[in-house]
Order: sequence, then C-alpha cells, then structure tokens
Amino acid sequence: MYQILTKNNISKVGLAGLPESTYTVSDACANPSGILVRSANLIEEQFNPELLCIARAGAGVNNIPVDRCAEEGIVVFNTPGANANAVKELVLCALFLASRKIGAAMTWTQSLKGKGDEIPKLAEKGKSNFAGPEIKGKKLGVIGLGAIGVMVANTALHLGMEVFGYDPYLSVDVAWEISRKIHHAQELETIFKECDYITVHVPATDETRGMFGAKNFAIMKDGVRIINFARGELANAADVIQALESGKVAAYVTDFAEEALLGVEGVTVLPHLGASTPESEDNCAKMAVEEMRNYLECGIIKNSVNFPNMLQPKSTAYRVCVLHKNVPKMVSSVTAIFADADINIEQLSNASKRNNACTFVDVDVEPTDDLLAKINAIADVYRVHLVK
Repeated sequence: MYQILTKNNISKVGLAGLPESTYTVSDACANPSGILVRSANLIEEQFNPELLCIARAGAGVNNIPVDRCAEEGIVVFNTPGANANAVKELVLCALFLASRKIGAAMTWTQSLKGKGDEIPKLAEKGKSNFAGPEIKGKKLGVIGLGAIGVMVANTALHLGMEVFGYDPYLSVDVAWEISRKIHHAQELETIFKECDYITVHVPATDETRGMFGAKNFAIMKDGVRIINFARGELANAADVIQALESGKVAAYVTDFAEEALLGVEGVTVLPHLGASTPESEDNCAKMAVEEMRNYLECGIIKNSVNFPNMLQPKSTAYRVCVLHKNVPKMVSSVTAIFADADINIEQLSNASKRNNACTFVDVDVEPTDDLLAKINAIADVYRVHLVK
C-alpha cells in the first residue's frame, strides 16, 4: 500500500487515478511514498526517508527544493503542457487587453452610474479615449516555443498576425507542431527590433531575468506592446514604467502583481489567472498522478525536473532503480554487485541529466535486502528503489 500526501487541494478527477486498493491518500500521513502538491512551499520541508517522489500539478517548481530532493533520491515531477491551453487562451485575451484599453474602458463606463438618460451620449463622447489598434496584420514575437508558446504562435497566425518565434532550445516534438508560416528568429534581437507585440514563455533564469528592461527596450519599436504570463522576474518594473512614460512601450500586460505596477497607466495586472481553470487543474492533477504511479509501480520516469527520462518498460518481475550522481564507473559498480550475487541482468538502462543520473536494472530474481544495501553503499548513490 502506497501512502500519498496531498499538500494542496488536488483535483478529485486526478485523485481518482489512484486506486483505493493500492493507495491511501491523505493530507496528514506521516510517512508518504509520494507527495502531490500545487503551490504549497516545500523549500524548508524535512522529508521522511520513505519519500520516493514529489509530483507538482503544474509547470513551475520554485516551491520545491529540487536539488536537495535529488541528493535525497527523491524524483520531482512537473506537468508540462497540462495547463497550456488555459494559459494560451488568457494570453490571447491579453493581446486585446494590450490593444483596445478594455480594462480602462470598463472602469470608466462604471463611473457613469447614476447619470440616467445621459449615459448613452456620455458613452459615445468618451469612447475615443479608449481607442486602440487591431491585431490583424501586426507582428507578434513569441519568445519561448514550449507547449504554451507554440499554441499562442499558431493561434495568432490564424488571427491574421505575422508571427516570429524564438527558442534556441526548440525540441523535435515542438518542431512538428509549429506552423511553417511562422518566422524562425535566429536571434532574440530580431524579436525586439521587428515586432509590434511581444509575448514571453520562458522560465526565470540568470539569462532571462530582467529581459524586459532598459537595454532591450532601447532596440524595440516605439509603441511596442508586451505580454508577460511567464514569470514576474522577467521584467524590471522600474524600467517598464519609464518605458511607458516615454512612449517606447504602449502597454504592458502581466499575470504577476507587484506594488510598483499597480495603478500605473498602460499596465494591466492580473492575479496569476493563467492556469486557473477547472479543466487545467484536472489535467495537471491527472498528469501528476500518472507520473507518480508510473514511477512507484513501474520504475518509469517521465517529466522529472531533476532526473532524466527513463521510459523503457519493465521487462521482468523486478526492477532496481538506482538514482545517483553522474560520475564515471557507476554502471560497472552496480552490475558487479549483481554479478557477485550470481544474478543475471535481463535489461539495463542508464541516462543522465546534468549532475544526476539513473541506472535501472531488470532481473527475474528478487534482490535481497543485503544486495540492495550494497548498491546503496556505493559512493555517490542517492537512493535505491525496488519495483516489483
């Protein structure tokens, strides 16, 4: 019986994927095999020795100590793409919010309350203050062509925009999905110089933090409209405000609230609504549960942020999952222990991801506790997990 700890309200649709015959799900179990989490902060959490995996029902994992988890042999999963459609739809809405001053117009119209029969004339007279351009025929730059970026790019193309895409890490799977009519920008500067609208869909890293700042604003078109539904840290608030005041930036729409941006003309701030749909929550929970079950029951890793994908199906009754530091001679050290025990290896898989690696061994004979302890005692091994 696997015990699963929930750290937030996880969609019941997702939890239904954990059969009661083999899983106990609770928000209070002391020694879980897995944790399901959304936004709860686990950075300072002390994990029990039995914990094998954490599945984040969402894409961002800044609330999880990913590197420490690796060193403790805890596989951390996220759910890339599960909430992509929800975010895509709101980004498309943001294109119009950035263009037509819809938010300001709605607020102003409410101020006419109590004017009675004068309201239609006042509305007609005031509407010119909220005029804005159409998006058809304009150039849209999409920075980051992951699950969300590709959806945004393809849909904007159908809305009549000329679309430029930039992603130096474009995956093969995404390359199959993206329209051939989208311009492939070789340099980020191409997006900044060419585009009337820019939307960003990348994580916050040392390279991307402050991307929307004075240096890059200087090479953008005057009146550029910027949409940020990725991470608040990608924009320097002070530089955004200055660019709005100078006219360099016509509008900034973001899903990340901060004090400096509130009440600023030209800024539309939403309260992190990107993935806040029931469909998105269901999709994320279902994917997180599937990832967790695949690892616990089958020794398969997919969409881990701290270990490589290990997608080879289990071919025997037993699989020994060895999580370790990415160092030389690890495979030979592991296989030597099986050889010394006179156990034939039916299938072996090995892969690495940056500093961490996995060696998975399929055998027909159940490994003893002593054999597993010997593997666990190898220098630089984080965790040994037996799947049977």
